[in-house]
Amino acid sequence: MKNAVKAYFERTWNREDMTNPDEIPLRAHESLKRVYLTLFCAMLTATFGSILHLIWEAGGLFTVLSSVASLLCLYLTSPWSVKKRVLLLMIAAFSFGASIGIFTKYLFEIDQDIVVSILSAAAIGFGTFWFGALLSRLRAILYTGCLLHSHAFMLSWLVITSDMIFVGYSVQWTLKVFAVLAMFMGYFVIYSQEIVYNSLSEDVNFVNCTFTIFFNLPAIVVHVARLELIEVTELKLNTSEAKFCEYFLANTDC
Repeated sequence: MKNAVKAYFERTWNREDMTNPDEIPLRAHESLKRVYLTLFCAMLTATFGSILHLIWEAGGLFTVLSSVASLLCLYLTSPWSVKKRVLLLMIAAFSFGASIGIFTKYLFEIDQDIVVSILSAAAIGFGTFWFGALLSRLRAILYTGCLLHSHAFMLSWLVITSDMIFVGYSVQWTLKVFAVLAMFMGYFVIYSQEIVYNSLSEDVNFVNCTFTIFFNLPAIVVHVARLELIEVTELKLNTSEAKFCEYFLANTDC
């Protein structure tokens, strides 16, 4: 158990790998495009299921069991059966979108129309990154450009849905939802760099990446915090050494 936890939080990439502005290698770029497209389609399918639950209350015990059964079948299906795994993923995403409103209403008293807004905004964000990956392989353009555009598109969509479609939600609520989605997209950039880093040494399973984007979030956040702490510590040590050298030279006779 201890080794499993250690392996989960262990990452081999460093700050230089994450801040590398060079062009993404072709093999890694192809893997990244497949991951983006899969995430976009899965989130779009979940949004469609959530809309059906909003209109006809399609969610219920059947969709919950369907979601669980699809995930179980997906886990048991061979990685080589790509089409079958993608189909199971879309069924699971649709069932999840139709079912999530039941739990959010019961646990957090969040209405279904809010769930639709959040899922559709997330789909817009993933779609922005996928479209950007079709146009460029440069990390600076892909990550920075898509991140800024996804923020603009998601905020615009949330404002439109709160003011014109699902009337009655305050500006404060819109900004809170946007802040959460914006932070998640910032994490998504780091996750994308990890996909690029891993694809250089191994094949990336783009279907599994749809789940690991959520499953790996704690590990990646901890690793980034660890790298930042190491950098701050090294900066303080270098500053202390520089001050000591200045003091030593100032008090030493030539």
